[in-house]
Amino acid sequence: MYDPPTTTELVTAVREFLEEHALPNLAGRNAFHARIAANALDIVARQLELGPDAEVAEQERLGALLGIQGSLDELNRELCRRIRSGDLAIDDGGLVGHLRETTLDKLAVDQPKYSGYRRALEKHR
Repeated sequence: MYDPPTTTELVTAVREFLEEHALPNLAGRNAFHARIAANALDIVARQLELGPDAEVAEQERLGALLGIQGSLDELNRELCRRIRSGDLAIDDGGLVGHLRETTLDKLAVDQPKYSGYRRALEKHR
């Protein structure tokens, strides 16, 4: 039986090729662009791994905060509308908590080695 590789495995294999085989043989502009490509593939792999759970958690938090159900897009649009109209105060504890958790989840995908992210994790999780 043939089990094809997962998307994450494919992305990881390409990143590893770039880092371990291509980059050592490149210089200047080509090495720079290969490093950017490897970093982008790291982000894609983390998005595939962490993104679905983070989106579910965000949707659940928004539903609880707003008292309605909907798609993540719909809930985010409603959140923006309520903030703009003043129906939801920016210093509301529920909103602050939601924004903090959403930001941490996004940083986990985009910049997990960022020192500010690591400090925030130590404080808030």
